[in-house]
Amino acid sequence: MASKPSIPKGTRDFSPSEVAKRQYIIQIIKSNFEKFGFQPIETPSFENSDTLMGKYGEEGDRLIFKILNSGDYLAKANVTHLVNKDSTKLTSSISEKALRYDLTVPFARYVVQHQNEIEFPFKRYQIQPVWRADRPQKGRFREFFQCDADVVGSKSLWQEVELVQLYDTVFTTLGLEGVTIKINNRKILSGIAEVIGASDKLIDFTVALDKLDKIGEDGVKKEMIEKGIEEDAITKVQPLFNFTGSISEKIEKLSDLLSASNEGMKGVEELRFICDNVAKLGLSSAILDLDVTLARGLNYYTGAIFEVAPPKSVAMGSIGGGGRYDDLTGIFGLKNMSGVGISFGLDRIYLVIDELNLFPETVTATSKAMFINYGDNEALYAMQAIQKLRASGIKVELYPDNAKVAKQFQHAVKRGIPYAVIIGAQEMETNSYSLKNLSSGEQLLLDFEQLKLALL
Repeated sequence: MASKPSIPKGTRDFSPSEVAKRQYIIQIIKSNFEKFGFQPIETPSFENSDTLMGKYGEEGDRLIFKILNSGDYLAKANVTHLVNKDSTKLTSSISEKALRYDLTVPFARYVVQHQNEIEFPFKRYQIQPVWRADRPQKGRFREFFQCDADVVGSKSLWQEVELVQLYDTVFTTLGLEGVTIKINNRKILSGIAEVIGASDKLIDFTVALDKLDKIGEDGVKKEMIEKGIEEDAITKVQPLFNFTGSISEKIEKLSDLLSASNEGMKGVEELRFICDNVAKLGLSSAILDLDVTLARGLNYYTGAIFEVAPPKSVAMGSIGGGGRYDDLTGIFGLKNMSGVGISFGLDRIYLVIDELNLFPETVTATSKAMFINYGDNEALYAMQAIQKLRASGIKVELYPDNAKVAKQFQHAVKRGIPYAVIIGAQEMETNSYSLKNLSSGEQLLLDFEQLKLALL
């Protein structure tokens, strides 16, 4: 007996109604990307392994899905590593490609490859799936979409100001009010590490600090100690664990803490510029907050870093994030090309909107009306009307079989189609259509223009 079919953990099938809701979110994000001047590109689902490896830190590298070489991949395998069962070293000889982990590194590769065709500053958006070999849980999948907007070729901090506005505009349009856009700066984190004498442990320090909301203060301190950061250094950053006040108050506290660090003070001034101008311009529904524990453990961020938290009434991880990366394209040979970008987490945004019942009732994958099939003559008459209605952008369909009328009505109800169009001898003689509301049972006799208006 055949085994029951299944899909890999961390992946999902989507029903017609789910796809319609996802497309609703994507369309709002896409339209606002374009409103802000971003242009679309697409890159392959998989890249050469050396394009991706080493760009996300040690933790990120472990989550990259590797693709086995085609054919007899063991023929070129390193025998020593194979015999020793050293999978880490063996991988490079049996796998030359990998599924993309995010859209930012492939974008950097794209910019370098196409630099002679691009007009800088280049504002691009990209909406495609990515893959991570993570442990699946609520809101965390192994295959998911990212919706990215990036600008390369400009160091202007007005780009960061605009990206905060872009987040606010998209979430306001989605009706998702009360999201918190958290902002920090990697230069501040570098300055803190410098001030406490742990500059050589910067990555370990930031990766641990980034987990504060997940493992708590004690968990972060324990991880820092395990990574070799001295206890007296951790004591010096104690104020970071309870960093409160308004944005301006927090910036002043950071100025005092980092006065001895040139790098740290650069970060403070960058934050001051961004936050002051966002405050002057105003936000529609989002809240901007300076979160000094925000580290985002990715190696390539060099300036501002962002993370978006959903409304407090929803238990969910971040629904967006990003930052500035001054030297990302330098990894691929193109120096002095600063960039900054943000990402929207489509799948988590969907879950949040769904939990808060914010999807409009009009978001549906079903037809507006179904024409009942009474036979070939009636079906032809119906198809002539259907053709014109579709040309006007109205979703309608004909029940394909001349089945029992009750069965046809039942099918429409099960599909969630709100109207049925009935065409019998009387309707054909008078060049009219009977429109039935399947919820109320109300039925109207209409001419074509009236039918069209009723279904718009």
